[in-house]
Amino acid sequence: MTHSYEQYPQLKQMMDKCKQHKHQYVMVQLLDGYQMDGIILDVDDEYVHLAIPASEQYDYVEQDEYRYGYPGYPGYGYGYGYNPRYRLRRLVLPLVGLAALSLIPW
Repeated sequence: MTHSYEQYPQLKQMMDKCKQHKHQYVMVQLLDGYQMDGIILDVDDEYVHLAIPASEQYDYVEQDEYRYGYPGYPGYGYGYGYNPRYRLRRLVLPLVGLAALSLIPW
C-alpha cells in the first residue's frame, strides 16, 4: 500500500531527510511519542530500515541454538560455552509513523 505525497505532505520531507542521513546514527521519534536511536540502513517509498541496539529482551537465545550439533546435545563450534550475541537488530518503520528525526553525534 503506497501513500501519496498529497495525502501525507510530511512523507516526502521525512523520506528526503532519512535519505540525507543514511548510514548515520540518528534519534527517531514516532507519532505516539516513542523514541529510539539507531543507524539508518535503507529508505524506500514507504519504510525506513534501522539497525538499533539489541536489548536483553531480544537477544536471549538458548545456548544450544547457536552451537553446531543436534538439538538436545551440547554441540561444538565457537569454543566451549561461547555464545555469540548480536549487538544490533534490524527494525523497519513506516515513514508515515515518523514524527521527527535528529542526528546524534558519536
